[in-house]
Amino acid sequence: MGTVVLVSNPFHPERGRDAVAVPQPVTVRGWLDARSIREFERPTICLLNDRALLRAEWATAVIGERDVVAFVALPHGGGGGGGGKNPLSTVLTIAIMVAAPELGGLIAAEFGVTATWGIRAISAGVALAGAALVNVLVPPPRPSVPAMSWGGGYGNTPAASPTYSLQAQGNEARLSQPIPVVYGRHMVYPDLAATPYEDYANNEQVLHQLHCIGQGEYDVEQVRIEDTPISSFEEVEVEIVPPGQSVTLFDPNVVTAPEVAGQELKSPNQLQAGEGGWVGPFAANPVDTEATEIWTDIVLPRGLYYANDSGGLAERSVSWEVQARLIDAAGIPAGEWQTLGTETLTLATNTAQRLTKKYPVAAGRYEVRARRLDDKDTSARAGHEVRWFGLAARIAGETSFGDITLLAVKMRATDNLSQRSSRLINCIVTRKLPVWSPTSGWSAPQPTRSIAWAVADALKATYGAGLADARIDVAGLHALDEVWSARGDTFDAVFDASLTVWEAATRIARCGRAVPIQQGGVVRLVRDQPQSLPVALFGPRNIARGSFKIQYVMPGEDTADAVTVEYFSSRTWKPAEVTVNLPDSAQAKPAKVSLFGCTGKDHAEREGLYMAAANRFRRRLVTFRTELEGLIPTYGDLIAVVHDMPRWGQGGEVVAWDGTTLVVSEPLEWTEGAAHYLALRRGDGSVAGPFPVAPGETSDRVMPQAPLDVEPYLGGESERTHYAFGPGEAWSLPARVLTVRPRGERVEIWCVGEDARIHEASAAA
Repeated sequence: MGTVVLVSNPFHPERGRDAVAVPQPVTVRGWLDARSIREFERPTICLLNDRALLRAEWATAVIGERDVVAFVALPHGGGGGGGGKNPLSTVLTIAIMVAAPELGGLIAAEFGVTATWGIRAISAGVALAGAALVNVLVPPPRPSVPAMSWGGGYGNTPAASPTYSLQAQGNEARLSQPIPVVYGRHMVYPDLAATPYEDYANNEQVLHQLHCIGQGEYDVEQVRIEDTPISSFEEVEVEIVPPGQSVTLFDPNVVTAPEVAGQELKSPNQLQAGEGGWVGPFAANPVDTEATEIWTDIVLPRGLYYANDSGGLAERSVSWEVQARLIDAAGIPAGEWQTLGTETLTLATNTAQRLTKKYPVAAGRYEVRARRLDDKDTSARAGHEVRWFGLAARIAGETSFGDITLLAVKMRATDNLSQRSSRLINCIVTRKLPVWSPTSGWSAPQPTRSIAWAVADALKATYGAGLADARIDVAGLHALDEVWSARGDTFDAVFDASLTVWEAATRIARCGRAVPIQQGGVVRLVRDQPQSLPVALFGPRNIARGSFKIQYVMPGEDTADAVTVEYFSSRTWKPAEVTVNLPDSAQAKPAKVSLFGCTGKDHAEREGLYMAAANRFRRRLVTFRTELEGLIPTYGDLIAVVHDMPRWGQGGEVVAWDGTTLVVSEPLEWTEGAAHYLALRRGDGSVAGPFPVAPGETSDRVMPQAPLDVEPYLGGESERTHYAFGPGEAWSLPARVLTVRPRGERVEIWCVGEDARIHEASAAA
């Protein structure tokens, strides 16, 4: 069936539209007449398969099988008398929006993902790009880094990224959030891997923090507090804990009881009748854990002394007792109270005293209480106060955290550190990944900023797709890695929120001007780079009659003339941006894009120039159907398209060849003063040439001026050799394949016109 779509709101074509099936062929005018529609209330355009149809054609244009006709009502307004927007710009924007879902579905099918994903992600990119940037081969990156922080629909709502959100930078416990994955070289504020705790040693408070740098192994270049190297702080010790290793700097399996927060232990002379003086009990460890050691923090905030009459300090003593008993998961006692320790301290000092007492216990869940045993000297001349400031428990269990790199930090509380600075620990790290070579296979993990091996890790890792090597084009990744290394293209980024593996691979590849595709169950990358040799030739002899279509995405008022690339600078570790434009264009309407994973200005400028050039020169979409030779090219391949309608060369068959002169099936038109070339199609569909040629005795004869490296086939058992002919580079249109779709016994190819200036625009292309 065909389909007619009536769109009443061109700005929101998905709303308030009516789709009507057309069960049998009928002209556009005939369909309208059958519904008594002689004229529309508002100015309306008609699109037949995305091609604008003039009213004079409505009486002859037939709505056939699979044809889609859209009647789109144009918006009113415009300032009266032509003072408003150019209506052509509005029409073109509508055309792009109509074309986008089809492109999305086609590209999604080529990627091997669901059509729903393709329409949502790809078509949105193309439709939005219609008002800014157009590049259907490698879509422009998404506009903002925060939007990249969530794949949508996976896990919990994402917390703010401590790396890319300046307001959130710091060390926090990001509960229920993914463990970060870092690629390349980057600065990170590592998440807390366990609850920080304090204890006291030599009357000094010591803070213990365990941080998670990320999945896998890293080369740690520097550990800092804000912008200052950790080596500037004598009171701070750090330990890098590689995957599978245990923390040795301190015990990480410690939990604290927040209920204990400075309660005073009252003395017997302060108690009322019947009071026992006990503070607590408080649960020392959570349900389903077993404590093997109980810690209590005791603080004498005024010191321990008595100011005597001579102006000196006399000694005073203080005693206290700590008890514990087993409890079950409901907190009900499961044993008798046992005394963990009875402590006595005698001093003559007005300096606050802080100490931690540790008591081993049999494994179990405990509640703890404490009381003071001696009478308090309540004189104003005495410092004789005791407070219970903390309760903690060491938990039995494995101290290895698996394939994760940890950072253990132990710091003494001094004037050099503050509560805020203790949560501003960051690291500059480089990810270690295996590197593949054709001779030795995978290496041991080594520091790398490679785009290729970041993609491979995302596809192979347990936190990724978990694919085997046979499902990944590792040889192709190796070849691309050499290209990226020569150009200085790297991927340096932190994934710290839930998203799909395909989305992650797409973001990584986009930093190298590439896209991932899936063919035959194998994932490979296709990079948009210069190609000089077409892999196939398509012309009048092998393009199905009536299937050839061209769509021109014309620039409008909102088309960008420059590109502003936002990146995360490795110099400042903050967002930065650079604006670039082609030499002959202004910067009046720059389009802003965020290149996730780019940390260098030179890299950002190259990609910005590439996007600007693609936006200008890649605006011809070509569709045609052919026979089984259409299966030769794949996504991103360069093909040669010959067609007389747009004057893209001349084509036909070779009918004779005597070693010096070719006789062709069609008369050739020569351009005076221009060098002419002729290309031949080989038996496998690839292209030979083009070869320089000179005119023969008649218009259907041509003489090659260089030896042919292919013998033209002139028989009748298969197709004769096809040719393409024209002046200079105009012997065909070079085009890049977007998708190849079988259509019954034929193959439909979507492609976009190629232009060498796209790659010449960016440095070191």
